[in-house]
Amino acid sequence: MAYALKWSPRAASGFEDICNFIAKDSRRYATIFANKVNALVKSIPELPEAGRIVPEYAEVSIRERILGNYRIVYRIRGQTVEIVAICHGAKPLDSIM
Repeated sequence: MAYALKWSPRAASGFEDICNFIAKDSRRYATIFANKVNALVKSIPELPEAGRIVPEYAEVSIRERILGNYRIVYRIRGQTVEIVAICHGAKPLDSIM
């Protein structure tokens, strides 16, 4: 059974910021990145537990998928998957979440 998908305002804003940053050098690559993130995010509700447990939190309900240098962090709550952060892998999560 597929879960419902929800974006937190912080994750949506972070995603937009990353795309704008990439677009400063190349609008084309920003679009490619955005399409890849959207495709990955849309696939998460089908198998939400396929993502790895986020090591910083070690909590079963907080998971992530990796896309290149970026982490897509999400929380499983009941029958909903909430995207909580999209960030560069080098950036500490505690400054984002």
